[in-house]
Amino acid sequence: MMHIEWPWMLLFLPLPWLFRHWLPPAQPSGAALFLPFAATVSDASTSAVRGLSRTRKVLFILIWSLLIFAAVRPQWLGEPEPVPTTGRRLLLAVDVSGSMSTQDMAGDYTRLQVVQKVAGDFIHRRYGDQVGLILFGTQPYLQTPLTTDLHTVDQFLNEAMIGMAGMQTAIGDAIGLAIKRLQSGTDKSSHKGDTVLILLTDGSSNAGAMPPIEAAKLAATAGLRIYTIGVGADAQSGFFGMGGSDLDEDTLKQIAQVTGGEYFRATDATDLEKVYARIDQLEPSAAPQQWYRPRTELFPWPLGVALLLSLPAVLWRVRKWN
Repeated sequence: MMHIEWPWMLLFLPLPWLFRHWLPPAQPSGAALFLPFAATVSDASTSAVRGLSRTRKVLFILIWSLLIFAAVRPQWLGEPEPVPTTGRRLLLAVDVSGSMSTQDMAGDYTRLQVVQKVAGDFIHRRYGDQVGLILFGTQPYLQTPLTTDLHTVDQFLNEAMIGMAGMQTAIGDAIGLAIKRLQSGTDKSSHKGDTVLILLTDGSSNAGAMPPIEAAKLAATAGLRIYTIGVGADAQSGFFGMGGSDLDEDTLKQIAQVTGGEYFRATDATDLEKVYARIDQLEPSAAPQQWYRPRTELFPWPLGVALLLSLPAVLWRVRKWN
């Protein structure tokens, strides 16, 4: 949409007309030197002004109007866009081991697909925060570094595939990678206490070099708060008690307790939505939502047209004097 930044400049639009009708003509003052041709020049100037054709008057009016239109600073306002701000630093560690292919949380959808949908909605609600993504199986990988580009984080989460990081589960190494990434930030001291890891898994730690509890103690020392989420149906829901969850809830609870976080259990998609909603309450976005509208200055256009129109006006005057 069009926007005028300085509308008060329109008050200058009738200025030439006021000067012409209300100010007395300039009177010649006493000259120290006698110039015989001064009277001729004065008469020629007066004659030139009085002899302005209607076309020249219209041209000068158009030039003055364009100058005023440029002076009011017309602008084109674009669509509102979010302003990147810095709030909490939040890492999501998502298990992509082989067991995440189990379809027991929402119809024919795998556990990973359910997590991708629900966690994706959670990511988009974290406006103003820096969000990163760790995918872990036998080994952890930093899929997305901390960024305010929430769309990119969600995109990489949706592109995650089961087994891409190995078929086993290295919970301790995933926590260790999160600590390393948070400590490598340039502003780590200013964000201490606002760093959060949300670790989601459906199994027990059976791979990796670092024990989960030891990793949790290091995280607590580094000021990293960990929320753990155990997903998957209960063991008894499987066929003859098989095919359910081998979730190590005791370890996940200890990790959360040591770091000052909480442990949550989600057996289906609805439970998982409630878990992320609860985390939203416990860790509200630290930065208020702000928006801005990009502005494109349009004054060069009328200013340029006025400059082009002034050229024939000047040439016309020179030719008339000659």
